[in-house]
Amino acid sequence: MPGTDPAEAMRVVAGEVPDFPFLPELPDRGPGADLIGRTAGLLIDIPAEVTPRGWRLAERPGRDLARARSMLSSDLDVLAEVLDGFGGLLKVQLCGPWTLVAAMELPHTMNVAVADPGAVADLTASLAEGAAAHVAEVLKRVPGAQLVVQLDEPSFPAVAEGAVPTASGLSRLAAVEGDTLRDRLAQVLAGIRGYTVVHCCATTVPFGIIRAAGADAVSFDLSQLRRGEEDAVAEVAEAGMGLLAGAVPAVGEPAGTAGTLEAGSRRAGNGPAVGRSGPGGGSAEARESAERVIRLWRRLGLSLTTCAEQTVITPACGLAGSSPAQARAVLTRCREAASMLPELIEEAGGESR
Repeated sequence: MPGTDPAEAMRVVAGEVPDFPFLPELPDRGPGADLIGRTAGLLIDIPAEVTPRGWRLAERPGRDLARARSMLSSDLDVLAEVLDGFGGLLKVQLCGPWTLVAAMELPHTMNVAVADPGAVADLTASLAEGAAAHVAEVLKRVPGAQLVVQLDEPSFPAVAEGAVPTASGLSRLAAVEGDTLRDRLAQVLAGIRGYTVVHCCATTVPFGIIRAAGADAVSFDLSQLRRGEEDAVAEVAEAGMGLLAGAVPAVGEPAGTAGTLEAGSRRAGNGPAVGRSGPGGGSAEARESAERVIRLWRRLGLSLTTCAEQTVITPACGLAGSSPAQARAVLTRCREAASMLPELIEEAGGESR
């Protein structure tokens, strides 16, 4: 989320998505509030520090780590205050193991940890322990919550494809084998008490590895989905996993813009009519987002009767680069689109085509 005030951000979240609030990240506050820094503060027995290039493993804990931990503790205080007595779904998010090792530099070198299998093993074990402790702390602050834990993995495809640059930038580190990718991710997921989601808003999301690692759901940017990935998404859905579909454009994508597959559906005559209001008085933009999800389900060849049960409509990606007003509008559109989905499915007769 944008901004630097955790109390204001939490109030916006609780107001706009009251049925599925989340603990906001506010990277505008600086190092320690970012995805890597917040997660570095949770690592057990592995200190880290900030450099001009980002986060690096350190010999001993310092002020950077203390700052990260202090901000997260304050955020949890705000969470407990705003959601006092809350008893529904609550999402928290952490950096996943492969994005963490692709970003965290090794000491005495500018290479990132993914270049060292020993460092990968140590960081993964530390993250697994730290994530479990964090989940316990969240549940202590909001004891009635049904926790959803999201591991953010924007760098997962780069690690899998051998696209992570070396320290010099002149070459790329070797691709990590699929079994190792699965096992390290599974190690972190296994220790988490709650419903688990792996989020990747890049292209070529490794749906199969995420499913094999034991995640309960996968979160992705619908506009990034390519034709060759549809079978993998269908397998995930048929396995009963949840789909957190990024159907609402975040910053940088105009409202109503869809990816290649959606554009093809529109040319075939399945797109929404521009300007009409949605069921229950929702906006035309929200209806368009809900219909994007229905079009996806149809392309997968799945019955629409399971669509509303397995799908959560989300922003396409993070909102930290947006204005507060834009972020609020995106969350509103997610909520409205989700409320329209069952009625639109009923209108469509609940069948795939």
